[in-house]
Amino acid sequence: MLKVRDLKVAYGGIEVVHGIDLDVAKGECVALIGANGAGKSSTLKAICGLVPVSGGTTHFEGRNITNNSGHDIVRAGITMCPEGRQVFPQMSVIQNLRMGAYTRKDNEQDADLERMMDMFPILRERQGQAAGKLSGGEQEMLAIARALMSRPRICLFDEPSLGLAPKIVANVFETLASIKAMGMTILLVEQNSMMALSLADRAYLFEAGRVVMEGAAVELKNHPDVMRAYLGH
Repeated sequence: MLKVRDLKVAYGGIEVVHGIDLDVAKGECVALIGANGAGKSSTLKAICGLVPVSGGTTHFEGRNITNNSGHDIVRAGITMCPEGRQVFPQMSVIQNLRMGAYTRKDNEQDADLERMMDMFPILRERQGQAAGKLSGGEQEMLAIARALMSRPRICLFDEPSLGLAPKIVANVFETLASIKAMGMTILLVEQNSMMALSLADRAYLFEAGRVVMEGAAVELKNHPDVMRAYLGH
């Protein structure tokens, strides 16, 4: 579904992603793990058109989307749930959800709103409340639901556990597991490597803007170098 080849990303002339390759098949959950500053989030942003690509190509369902605009990429079927939630704080929960469906032209948005509130009951309870007044965990649920409102064919998650208490992190990953079970294709960047590898089918290990290891998530989870460096063993 998603094919990235020799991707390079630079900020102000300083290259931070050095020619990485990755693939995501339909229905897969693929995790990108590694230390802070390894280039994982920059890779997601480049795929989504939020930062320019300085080299390489990205193909989605056979179509070259390299350096397309962010809104065109959303219309193509790729949505990102961003790091730090990035909800619209002054807008209500319902308004945030409707913003997720902004590019859609069908008449099923109200039905999808109901589906999201069935999936995330706390959003039904808080539907008229300003999003900025929600707790961190509630904002994460809103950000996930808002992403799903675009009816993506692949959803990119950037650090969904960032800044959340351990119990809330567990709830977030239960939600991601449910989304995966529904058949959603997922590309996940996550500092909590153990949780990410427990959810993912395959994974890529990033170091200093390069992929240094890839394979089945269970293989990386049990690899001694990964266990020592990233899993606390």
